[in-house]
Amino acid sequence: AVMTPRVAGWEGVVFQPVRAPAEGVRTRRLSPLMLAETFLDRLERLGPRYNAVVTITRDRALAQARRAEAEIPTGRYRGPLHRIPYGAKDLLATSGGIPTTWGAAPFKDRVFDFDATAILRLEAAGAVLCAKLAMVELAGGMGYRQPNAAFTGPGVNPWNRDAWSGGSSSGSGSAVAAGLVPFAIGSETWGSILSPAGHCGIAGLRPTYGRVSRHGAMALCWTLDKLGPLALTADDCGLVLEAIAGRDPVDPTTADRPYRYPGGGPAGRRFRFGVLRDITDGCEPEVRDNFARSLDVLKGLGTVDEVTMADLPYDDITRTILFAEASSAFEDLIESGGIAGLTAPEDRYTAYARDAILAKDYLKSLRLRGVMAREADRVLARLDALVAPGRATVAAMLGTEVRSAIRGTARDMMGAVGNGAGLPGLAVPNGFGARGLPTSLQFMGRAWEENTILAVACAYQSATDWHRHHPEEF
Repeated sequence: AVMTPRVAGWEGVVFQPVRAPAEGVRTRRLSPLMLAETFLDRLERLGPRYNAVVTITRDRALAQARRAEAEIPTGRYRGPLHRIPYGAKDLLATSGGIPTTWGAAPFKDRVFDFDATAILRLEAAGAVLCAKLAMVELAGGMGYRQPNAAFTGPGVNPWNRDAWSGGSSSGSGSAVAAGLVPFAIGSETWGSILSPAGHCGIAGLRPTYGRVSRHGAMALCWTLDKLGPLALTADDCGLVLEAIAGRDPVDPTTADRPYRYPGGGPAGRRFRFGVLRDITDGCEPEVRDNFARSLDVLKGLGTVDEVTMADLPYDDITRTILFAEASSAFEDLIESGGIAGLTAPEDRYTAYARDAILAKDYLKSLRLRGVMAREADRVLARLDALVAPGRATVAAMLGTEVRSAIRGTARDMMGAVGNGAGLPGLAVPNGFGARGLPTSLQFMGRAWEENTILAVACAYQSATDWHRHHPEEF
């Protein structure tokens, strides 16, 4: 079922792309305080239905909104995110007594005395933090196999109460799709932004590794982790990325590459798309059908050519790096036996097996990652984007086992290459599949070329209306 956003009263700002309420705030037709109240109400009233929220930051949000009431009349307008409410995945540190739980029961009362850089940059852009959003415990780093792997319960998909919203940024996906916040910040090590975005019918952007500071974010895998936005449209993702991107002296992995988002790109531009041979193998029939229809749309926007990549163990390379670094990142928790307090039973023992990864295998994977990155760049050098189904299947049903490329029970060449080589990727909705659940289309580009795939995705969304479909409340 789909709904048309209501236009009467303050609820009329729900399911609107960021630029709409931003213009209302700028012209003083919308009160920042009432805007915050609208989404705080939805978070409090609807958040529990989706297991989407860990902590509602009402006091902080209202204080920020009140400051905006005083700033805007004086002409101090900070840009399109000025006083736009948002939520942050609960692996980003927040001060002021707001817990940062990492989705894990052993840390549910833990607080920090500082804010993550991404939180500070959004505050500087004028955005209003309304909630810390639920996530799979420890961002899935302990090897979970089913949706119920968080002390807040499984992420519920707003399109079907019996389906999962996807991991590990489950609350971010649910909250945006259900209209609880206009945008959210998630993280991806392998699939944790693109998966909930695709399963929930919204847009999700994985930036180039090093584009966004991870200072104050939980570390799962130092050489794979990335922070990025989930929002209603690709254009929204670009606006948010501009706010959070940039070098950070306290995160030495960030690159000294200033980033500006120019908008959707020049009208009438022709793009060059590539499709990897056999990329739809293993996809559900509806996913394949929707991808084929998406390719027809893309052929109206440019050229679509089949491409091939060298035969390398892409999944194994990225999987070995992830497993080895995760076992190191959580060494104290694992060796102390603290993982016994996690929610998913398999998370209490799977991590021990990863301690058996040999140093020579980790180092071999790091060396092969360089080969993988060069091969990906060879293919992408003559393209604007590689395109593929966002996910091979629609969202899993609650209570079932989740197929995962990370565990080797599913294939995800795009995810392995994109995350292993640190390349930007973007998922947008492209239809519906089994049980009325969304399917998605993903674009992957060269390192540092987020604006190219954003332009591609904006062009696709200008030619389709899947991003205007929203779930009914339940």
